[in-house]
Formats: sequence, structure tokens, C-alpha cells
Amino acid sequence: MNYLLPLLSVLIGYAIALLIKPKGKQNLKLLLAFSGSFLLSLTVLHLLPEVYESSPKSIGLFIMGGILFQIVLEFFSKGAEHGHVHGHDKLTHMPWLLFISLCIHALLEGFPVGHHHDLAFGIAIHHLPIAIILTTFFLTAELNKTALFFFMLTFAVMTPLGTFFSDSLPLLNKYYSWITAFVIGILFHISSTIIFESSEGHKFNIAKISMIVLGILLACFI
Repeated sequence: MNYLLPLLSVLIGYAIALLIKPKGKQNLKLLLAFSGSFLLSLTVLHLLPEVYESSPKSIGLFIMGGILFQIVLEFFSKGAEHGHVHGHDKLTHMPWLLFISLCIHALLEGFPVGHHHDLAFGIAIHHLPIAIILTTFFLTAELNKTALFFFMLTFAVMTPLGTFFSDSLPLLNKYYSWITAFVIGILFHISSTIIFESSEGHKFNIAKISMIVLGILLACFI
């Protein structure tokens, strides 16, 4: 399930965008709000206590490094990791900077999954609306269908690949706490940005607050 859930979530999101072609953004924003709060809660409740217990003195630096690294990635991806894609110009070629930065982000997200199986659920829920939004955006921009399939398939494989590397390479296990702290910084930035960007004008309504609370409660019981 560690490998299957993140993979399937992207492919399902891709299929939904192709077959159903969702028009309304409100439901996607609610799903984004839920996924952001769920991912943030898993990070705070499960990942954070473990890494601070293992290496309390240096761990904060790696968390801040992860936050800074994600900010740099978003300079190239334009915020695609949290569903913030826009523009109506026709794409005549693969957006390589967006592709590479998004794949790096997804690869790093997979590293802690082998030690924290519940994180696979959080990443899967996080990737589902992102896949729908990305596919819809590329369809609107008339990206070549073959390039679009290659983009989404590679994106789908990246997180399981990160988990595989973490499980298989002893060197990564040796530095597991530091790598996980770095990923925590990435998840902090992504999840908090999702929560605020899922609201128009950064204003909250009852539906969005309910989804955020639901995400927190679900993380508490996992």
C-alpha cells in the first residue's frame, strides 16, 4: 500500500480530469483544504515528535532547510505542488522546469513513507486534487496528449520511487532523521499554503473550516 496509494491517487486524478472534466472549482478547493489539514496534522502528530526525539539539537535546521528548498522549487513550478496553476496560453512543448521541480518534490515526499505507513494516505489524498488540477490545466493549454500522459505517469511514480530508495539504500536509512526533517519542512510549507490558498481572498467559510477540522480529526485517529 505504501507504493500503491500515492501511485493510484495521481492516476485516478488524471482519469477523472480526462473523463469527467470537472468544471466547478469549489469541490476541488474543499478537497484541497481537507488534504492540506490532514497532511499537516500527520506531519505534526507523527513525523515531528519522532525526529526531535532522535536528534533534538540539529533537527530544526533541516526543517527550515526543507521550507527554504520548497520555496526555491516553487519558483520553477509556480506552485503546482499545491494546485496553484494558471494561465491560458497554449503550450507547444513540455514545461520542463515545472516537470522537474514537481518530480523532485514528489520524490522527496516518498522518503518517510516506509517508516510511517499512514503518510501514504496523506500523500495520496494530497496528490489526488493536484493531479486533477494539473491535468485540467494542461488539457486547457492544449499540451500534447502523449506529453501529458508521460508527465502524469512520471509524477505518479516519483513518490513510490522515493519510498523504494528509502527502503533499499542503507545510506539513506543512516541519515533518516535528517532527511525526514527536511521533508517535514517541505510538508509544512505545502500543507499550510494549501489551507490558505483553498480560500478565495484567504477567507474561510463554514464548509472549508469543517473540512480542515475533519482532516485534523482523521489524522488524530490514525
